[in-house]
Amino acid sequence: MSSYTILFLGDVVGKSGRAAVREGLPSLIDTHKPLFSIVNGENSAGGVGITPEIAEEIYQAGADAITLGNHAFNKRDIYPYLETNKPIVRPSNMPQGVPGRGMCIVEKEGIRLAVMNLCGRVYMDSYGDPFAEFDRLVAELKTDHLFLDFHAEATSEKIAMGFHAEGRATAVVGTHTHVTTADEKVLPGGTAYITDVGMCGPVGSVLGMDREIILKRFKTTLPQRFEVSNNPGVICGVVIGVERETGCATSIQRIRFGEEA
Repeated sequence: MSSYTILFLGDVVGKSGRAAVREGLPSLIDTHKPLFSIVNGENSAGGVGITPEIAEEIYQAGADAITLGNHAFNKRDIYPYLETNKPIVRPSNMPQGVPGRGMCIVEKEGIRLAVMNLCGRVYMDSYGDPFAEFDRLVAELKTDHLFLDFHAEATSEKIAMGFHAEGRATAVVGTHTHVTTADEKVLPGGTAYITDVGMCGPVGSVLGMDREIILKRFKTTLPQRFEVSNNPGVICGVVIGVERETGCATSIQRIRFGEEA
């Protein structure tokens, strides 16, 4: 069977994360030749949220779609942008009437890829049931190619979603915790899975934040104003191989590109 490739980059954090994507994504596209490139941009504006200008910057770097997460609405100027036809998705398991949508379709070479965004509920805000919402969205689909960015805190919830979506999703990739896990696999049902892709953000930081500020917070327990680290950025992501005819994944590979820690 013929195949194609999906390139996905994890949470973009602040200026250094944006610079890493701006400079590195074109090179990654040239190397891996993905049919679709997807980027999680929910921390791209100062570490929380995204703006229309930053979204356009990510598209210009080569992204075909942008996923978000629990910080989707931290910047108010993104609200009307989410109502446009741009391929950007916020968590689908939110109340009706919230700006934007939780799934979009991107199409190339006859392949219609559904890009979906869901948030977990464990240690997160009050989101709707992500498992039921996944079922609802899948029931509406007219394509076998489905990419899910599951933005969640708990490892257990992410793993459970992988099994829940097995055989129905092309890929389930975890975001939000900013640390790459080493459990990438293709499940028997043909779904590529990884618990967390990692971040596109500053090396030598604590999840993208200035490490001295975070250390002071842990050592003193006193409130601190978190600031994104100014260290150079590194890209973390995955490359997924997919059968064109079935939408089943055949491979998943972790990638790390840019400055090393």
